[in-house]
Amino acid sequence: MSRIAFAFAMLLVFGVMKLPAEHAIALQRRSVDVRDIANLDLREKVGQLGFVAALSGFRAVVADFLFIQAYVAWERTEWGRVLLLLRQVTTLQPHVPLFWDIAAWHMAWNASSAAMNDSSQLRLALRVKAQREYFALGKDFLERGIKNNPDSAQLYEALARLCHDKLNDHARAFECYAKAAILPGAHAYDRRFAAYELSYCDGREREAYEKLRALYDEGENERLPTLLKRLKFLEEKLTIPPEQRIPDREN
Repeated sequence: MSRIAFAFAMLLVFGVMKLPAEHAIALQRRSVDVRDIANLDLREKVGQLGFVAALSGFRAVVADFLFIQAYVAWERTEWGRVLLLLRQVTTLQPHVPLFWDIAAWHMAWNASSAAMNDSSQLRLALRVKAQREYFALGKDFLERGIKNNPDSAQLYEALARLCHDKLNDHARAFECYAKAAILPGAHAYDRRFAAYELSYCDGREREAYEKLRALYDEGENERLPTLLKRLKFLEEKLTIPPEQRIPDREN
């Protein structure tokens, strides 16, 4: 067997070695033409193998193969290689939200945590700088993922979590949860989480109170501990009259 034929055979083998997430990937996969690749930033261009795959119809197979390699690199904590491979994967398959979501998770959660716990770097300021750079990479993946998948509730939810958990940007988290809430496939909690985030935004307490109170008035299913806590906080801050406040305890 020639070296080229062997390479393609190995590629096909890796294509059928499905990870547990493969089923979800298959459900989200859509057809993409070569213009999708041409429209992405130059720094996102794939190598020769990926470009040939994009032209020859092997795009999905190569993306899956590279995704497997990114998983291996993650296990080895080779963060630079993880980043490179996931950029290639998202370039080859820009309309698969799961790839963007996982890429952001690796950068903003895994790599950023590794940077802060890097014992070889004694200076805290440099560890914090590296951590913030990984946060930015995660955010960039999600924002570009949304650009390619504007109807993906999954990506808006992921960006909202990143803004809340890593960036302390409650206003942006509110916007993302609110957007997710009106998209197909949204979770029931998106509306509630949007109101929670708004309640942390200075100057928007009245708006947040009205949203939380509207949820409260929908019934018992919405009267969860966090909602009650945030409502109580806003009642105090806005000096809501006692007769208009919710009861101190729910029966």
